[in-house]
Amino acid sequence: MLKELRIKNLAIIDDLRLRFEAGLNVLTGETGAGKSILVDALSLALGSRAQSDLVRSGEKEAIIQAYFEIDGIRMPDIGLDISEGLILRRYISASGKSKAYINDIMVSMQSLAEIGKKLVDIHGQHEHQSLLSLDMHREFLDAFGRLKDDRERISALYTEVSLLKEEVTDLKQKLKDRAQRIDLLRFQIQEIDSASLKIDEKEKLLEEKAILSNLSKLNELAETAYSMIYGDDDSCIEKLSVIISKVKEIAAIDQNANDILSMLEEANPLIEDASNMLRRYKNRYDLEPARLEEVENRLDLIKKLEKKYGEGMMNIINYKESAEKELKSLEIIDERVEALESELKIKEEMLINAARSLSGKRQKTALMMKDLIEKEFKELAFSDAQFLVDLKEESLAPHGIDRVEFKFTANLGEPPKPLAKIASGGELSRVMLALKSILSDFDSIPVLIFDEVDAGIGGKTAHSVARKLKALSSKHQVLCTTHLPQIASVGDFHLKTEKKQKGEKVYVEVKELKDNERMKEIARMLGGTITDVSLKHAKELLERAILYER
Repeated sequence: MLKELRIKNLAIIDDLRLRFEAGLNVLTGETGAGKSILVDALSLALGSRAQSDLVRSGEKEAIIQAYFEIDGIRMPDIGLDISEGLILRRYISASGKSKAYINDIMVSMQSLAEIGKKLVDIHGQHEHQSLLSLDMHREFLDAFGRLKDDRERISALYTEVSLLKEEVTDLKQKLKDRAQRIDLLRFQIQEIDSASLKIDEKEKLLEEKAILSNLSKLNELAETAYSMIYGDDDSCIEKLSVIISKVKEIAAIDQNANDILSMLEEANPLIEDASNMLRRYKNRYDLEPARLEEVENRLDLIKKLEKKYGEGMMNIINYKESAEKELKSLEIIDERVEALESELKIKEEMLINAARSLSGKRQKTALMMKDLIEKEFKELAFSDAQFLVDLKEESLAPHGIDRVEFKFTANLGEPPKPLAKIASGGELSRVMLALKSILSDFDSIPVLIFDEVDAGIGGKTAHSVARKLKALSSKHQVLCTTHLPQIASVGDFHLKTEKKQKGEKVYVEVKELKDNERMKEIARMLGGTITDVSLKHAKELLERAILYER
């Protein structure tokens, strides 16, 4: 439920913080005292369109913040932690720009509006009116008829049919191109197979190519190195033998040279091994001249395959495996199309039957709703009003085949018209009050706001409207702006708006009324001024209101 509303620098509001309670919250005050501005402010916090001229004169921006407790309310997933409640905050700058936050996280206006729809329904001359949405008319009808399960079954079938149609269309397109595609896949598979690729082949070939391309240089270097270490008359090994003999003579005289001698004697066999390895190494390069051409041709083939099927051996091999799977599926595509078309036919028939069944239930529900609504109207000063649930068949959709529209006329002799063409916000509010009264058991929106639902009524009808609002508030939090003392007297929580002046500026003040203050406000509403008679009458109304609660 709505717990708190903070408004700053909006229209003639300077800085207001209002709290609300469960049950029926009534807002009273003189005409023009700012009641509707409070409703407008909440509408802005819920994502309605804002205009820059709403910002209080001389201020840079207006701020509206609404705090909701949401225990037990199913909310759309917006990726935010809302376990401890929701704080909706809206900034409107004097330049016309607007920003929105949910729990201090910036969100789009669309996200704010989506959340707002789940929290509050505002009825009156405001944008936030679910009663003007044809989709909501269908929602109301299905809720009243307890047809949610039927509609969800249709939605599930509709999704199944759509997916089957897409698959059949896709397969039939493949069927048209099948022969050409099969030939291409077979060629590609054969091309990759005939190449007999190995995972690490490319790297080895590149290494071999580098060697083959430098054979002359490698032969020359290896031959020179071998000659210097072993083959020449003045080779490294011969010089080392001379050095060892000299150091032996030194060591015979000075034993401190023994370590040097040991190191030289250890080096001698290592150098001999190195010379043997060089001899074998230089023989490696005595390869056939045609081998370089073979390696280059093989690399060209791999490059060609990579260009077609992806770089790297694994990509080529993976492509081949994928092609083999597709080829197999194409070879049995006729059977698959036939099976899917058979399944699609069955599902389409089930969908049509389910949609027609739901349509029949909606027709019966529409008549029941019409009778109950018109009964409610008689208690709301609409003695000649007519209500019609107009169902027209349209293209099959996830919700079925029905276009549902509520139509209404308050005057005898006039045909019912779409609700969107009703000029009076008061009439629209009472239509919604009648609807909400019969739907209160299964309406999931927690907060209902009725802005001047009492327009054009009084006397006995006012008491009836008061009773209905009171009954509705047992299952929803209800906020109602009113000029009727009968409605104000049944409120669980009473707020009074007053327009005041400070210096050269006007501002709105809101008070919580209790006990005697509340009785005085109801007395004022009864007679315009507070007298002993109006106070007595106000007391009677408050005592009668206690009876509504029993």
